[in-house]
Amino acid sequence: MRNMENDTDFASFVAWLRSVAPYVHAFRGKTFVIAFPGELVTAGGLAVLAQDLSLLHALGIRIVVVHGSRPQVEEQLALRNVEARFHNGLRITDSAALECAKEAAGELRLDIEAAFSQGLPNTPMAHAAIRVISGNFVTARPMGVIDGADLQLTGIVRKVAADTIHPILNAGGIVLLSPLGFSPTGEAFNLAMEDVAVTAAIALRAEKLIFLSETPLMHDAGGTDIRELSSHQAEAVLQANFLPPDAAFYLKSAVKACNAGVSRAHIVPFSTDGSVLLELFTHDGIGTMITYENLESLREATIEDVGGIIKLIEPLEADGTLVKRGRELIEREIHYFSVIEHDNVIFGCAALYPFPKERMGEMACLTVNPEVQAQGDGERILKHIETRARESGLTKLFVLTTRTSHWFLRRGFVPATVDDLPKDRQHMYNWQRKSLVLIKNL
Repeated sequence: MRNMENDTDFASFVAWLRSVAPYVHAFRGKTFVIAFPGELVTAGGLAVLAQDLSLLHALGIRIVVVHGSRPQVEEQLALRNVEARFHNGLRITDSAALECAKEAAGELRLDIEAAFSQGLPNTPMAHAAIRVISGNFVTARPMGVIDGADLQLTGIVRKVAADTIHPILNAGGIVLLSPLGFSPTGEAFNLAMEDVAVTAAIALRAEKLIFLSETPLMHDAGGTDIRELSSHQAEAVLQANFLPPDAAFYLKSAVKACNAGVSRAHIVPFSTDGSVLLELFTHDGIGTMITYENLESLREATIEDVGGIIKLIEPLEADGTLVKRGRELIEREIHYFSVIEHDNVIFGCAALYPFPKERMGEMACLTVNPEVQAQGDGERILKHIETRARESGLTKLFVLTTRTSHWFLRRGFVPATVDDLPKDRQHMYNWQRKSLVLIKNL
């Protein structure tokens, strides 16, 4: 007979599996570029990473792996008594250093292929049968002379062969890219892993670019964890210049990818076992996520936006979806609103009403023009409101809705009661509308 402890364990497992199902559905068929430095291999993390990436592959995610090789190159240089030379943090690659880079990349490629070839019974790799494909997919050119220093055979990526890689991914293979590139004249160049990963993610129109980093979780100048940034917030962090150089380089690369069309970029410390799984399949993750945000289209509202907001929400007020708000009320509360616009026309809006005492905020009046509802603007406004709430020190966001509860439930809100609302909001609750109360932890 099973004891209660086992029943509790079973229930926890079932609840966890159900909680990750939305992520599995969302990620299936999407392309992830996952990049890691040579330090991960030195730390002995390659075998476990291969197991975790094999699990992602089994869930239908298209995987491109990019590896770095800095410590391995340093090791080869030391073995050959070749001095390592740098200029402003960039390696100067002469012919001897390039041979060391080739040797390091070759060994790492074999180690990675071996890690993905595991298949022992009773291990995560059992029955995986994954094929890793690598080749001359990266075209590069010399970086040239910078500030008077000739970087010689250090290069930058010109192109990643997306047309060749896509069929491999479609056939179920994992593509492996090394930090080496080749010119049309047959020269080889030493590349930065981050440069290869960013260019690959952009060329492949990847859903995610994930850097597994040797750096710890980033903190702001006050020591608070940096969990999520829009691209413009990340640029402000970089300009403030308080991050360590390695962390700043990762963040700069993530911003470049997001600004060029990659939906999400993640910087995840690899020191935690299963870090990539924790980042992808838990609500808060364990790293820093960067998302693209166009300041010209998503912003806090001004008094000039009142007319556009009224025009947007009037149809929903007329059919009872939204509570009616007069122009004077919207004008008084315009500082609570955010809007999204295209070509100077407002296509979406929402308001955030803070309740500082309870550290809660109400998101109200979330509206997107029906003509563009399939473009993800509602999701973008929600993320924007969540960011505003966090910046205001709020820890919970709640909504009252009569018709769109399913939309919010799919985005992390959970059912609650009127008693869970701030006291002042409880007094204003409209019992005739009988709105559902949904709350989300931020």
